[in-house]
Amino acid sequence: MIPPQDRIRIEAEVLIPGKGDPVRPGVVVIDGGAITYAGPAASAPETPGAQTYGVPAVMPGMWECHAHFWGTTQANIENLITLAPQVGVLRAARDVKVLLEAGFTSVREVGGRGTYLSQAVEEGTIPGPHIYASGGVLSQTGGHGDVHALSVEATQDLWERHFGAPFLCDGPDDCRRVVRRQLRLGARVIKVCASGGVMSQVDHPLHQQFSLEELRAIVEEAARAERVVAAHCHGKPGIMAALEAGVRTIEHGTYLDEEAAEAMTEAGAVLVPTRFIVEYLVASGKAQGMPDYAYAKIAALADRHFQAMQTAVASGVTMALGTDIFVTGVVGRNGEELGHLVRAGLTPLQAIEAATAIGPLTVGPQAPRTGMLEAGFDADVITLASDPLEDISVLADPGRVLQVWKRGVACKG
Repeated sequence: MIPPQDRIRIEAEVLIPGKGDPVRPGVVVIDGGAITYAGPAASAPETPGAQTYGVPAVMPGMWECHAHFWGTTQANIENLITLAPQVGVLRAARDVKVLLEAGFTSVREVGGRGTYLSQAVEEGTIPGPHIYASGGVLSQTGGHGDVHALSVEATQDLWERHFGAPFLCDGPDDCRRVVRRQLRLGARVIKVCASGGVMSQVDHPLHQQFSLEELRAIVEEAARAERVVAAHCHGKPGIMAALEAGVRTIEHGTYLDEEAAEAMTEAGAVLVPTRFIVEYLVASGKAQGMPDYAYAKIAALADRHFQAMQTAVASGVTMALGTDIFVTGVVGRNGEELGHLVRAGLTPLQAIEAATAIGPLTVGPQAPRTGMLEAGFDADVITLASDPLEDISVLADPGRVLQVWKRGVACKG
């Protein structure tokens, strides 16, 4: 990283604020770690002595709202059994740097090594985005977070060895205990599996996991520490139960329909659809070591997942960008999710809002003042080689992300 300059002036052909209409031409002024001006070039203040950049486009640093830093090289959770945690951490440290240089200045990591990585990033030991991590992923016994080929005891040991705390819990009191174990790691959001999933062997994505009483206990315990809950949900029963319990975000939402979309809107919940991982696993999963049982699941739900995204768009559900990338080496392709959001029906401007201004909503009271180019907000800013409103794919190519500032510190360019 380059030390922060006293004042930076970015003159852009188009300024995309994160929320609201674009400004042509626009200027952003950064002083220290904060934005002091963002708006029309004609109204911009004089900035004598500022380091000045002329660029095609400027926008807020993006938010990746569903990532996993595991350091695995295969699309197979069981790869963790033979992976040394130390090696996983080293790979993940590289991944967070790659993510930052791809234009993502914040990430919500919903299960993995993020609580450790965030400490190293914040103290300046390694470069990376702001990390809002959950620690583990709460799962009922036999649920999506269970490794069904191992004993329960071995599974708990595996998760604690890699990620610092157990995942499995049953009954409201045990759920509270495991939430507290994640908080002990420094978790800034709590993740729960409210339905079955793809990468687990025995359970079915349609089925609800955890009772309503258990889900409420998880949400209540998290709320006491001012944390919100992210709920992995494919099936509609899990979606509805999670919303009734008070979760903040629904992850995936594969079987979301009009009724569920209306419930999300009424609850003020955010959908993080993670289309990237569906497309990636269908196209490349087998070549990346994906088990046959998991490939059969993803192939069966792929079309329904896209229909759910279209339903969410048509129903006005608030959506945030997330990819569910969990394989090292694939990190950096996160910006491809914007193209998937556009194909599902969002405009490019709406997709950028999902990748920027909406991001802080997914972490509740932990949210920083980022995701928008506005005076007083943290200077998490990126510049681009072309206008993403004309070609959204510019955000999918890290090479076309020219510069990245994180709290006013130049991290790229």
